[in-house]
Order: sequence, then structure tokens, then C-alpha cells
Amino acid sequence: MTAQRQERYGWRLGLAAFGLIASFFVALSLDFAAQAATTERVVVNRYSGLAIEGFDPVAYFTESRPARGHPDFEAREAGAIWRFRNAGNRASFIAHPEIYGPQFGGYDPVDLGRGVTFAGSPRFWAIANQRLYLFGREENRDAFTANPAAFLKDAAVRWPALEQGLAQ
Repeated sequence: MTAQRQERYGWRLGLAAFGLIASFFVALSLDFAAQAATTERVVVNRYSGLAIEGFDPVAYFTESRPARGHPDFEAREAGAIWRFRNAGNRASFIAHPEIYGPQFGGYDPVDLGRGVTFAGSPRFWAIANQRLYLFGREENRDAFTANPAAFLKDAAVRWPALEQGLAQ
């Protein structure tokens, strides 16, 4: 290979390496953006628009367990799509979304008390004072159920300021 061809080959190799590294960082930043905390006042799936991953919020009260809702029974409330197991649950939610919807928009109240908005999971839940709370981690739920009043006090104090930082 001539010196001129070696020089061109080295330049192309460097350009290819730069492109590969740049695409890695672009992909990394997109992945980080997808995992970043939600900016909505109600936690929703950013791709489907479903609140609490399509679980029926009324079922936590009526069946004492998380239950998936059906696309046939949907309602729009607070910028989110809510799914229900049946028409009765849908009607109950529409009449009283402040009771059946997860408190603090579905954010973990333990983390809210720490000043952080962390989306709760419909799989880690508790009902306290006849209200539904979702948690991001099982440990948070267990700590909350041991002393809900203390965690709710801290979360209620911090929630208004944190809520203002979330998009409507």
C-alpha cells in the first residue's frame, strides 16, 4: 500500500471511529431521556398515554388487588387515559376521580417526602385513609405502611412545590 493510500485509510478509520462514538452518545442520551422521570402531573406511559400502566384504579378498592383494565372501558381524566375492568368501575371513577385516582398523581409519597418525584408502580400499592398510593419500590411501600401519617405529612408539605415543576 502506498503512503498516500495509507494516509487516506487512516483518515477514514478515524472518521468511522468518531461516527461510532458519536452515535453511541446519541443513543445513550435517548435512552436516558426515555428513563428520566416523567414531567406530567399524573404519571402516564409516554407512548400509550395510559395512567398506571392500564390498571383499573377502582379495582384496588373493590378487589383489593391490582387488575388490568380493558380498552372497552376507558375514560379521560387529568390528561391521561384510564382503563377499567367494567362499566361500573368506570362510572365510579368518573364520579369521584379524586377518591379512586392515585394520590399525588401516582408519584411515590415516600420519595415526595424526600423532595423527589419518582413514578409509582401499580404493582407496589397501599390504601391508607381510603386513598390509593403507588410506590416506586417495595421497600418504600413497606416503610409507608408502618407509619403512613409521617410519610403523608412530609409528602403533603413538599408536593405543591414539586407539582409546580411538572408540566400540565
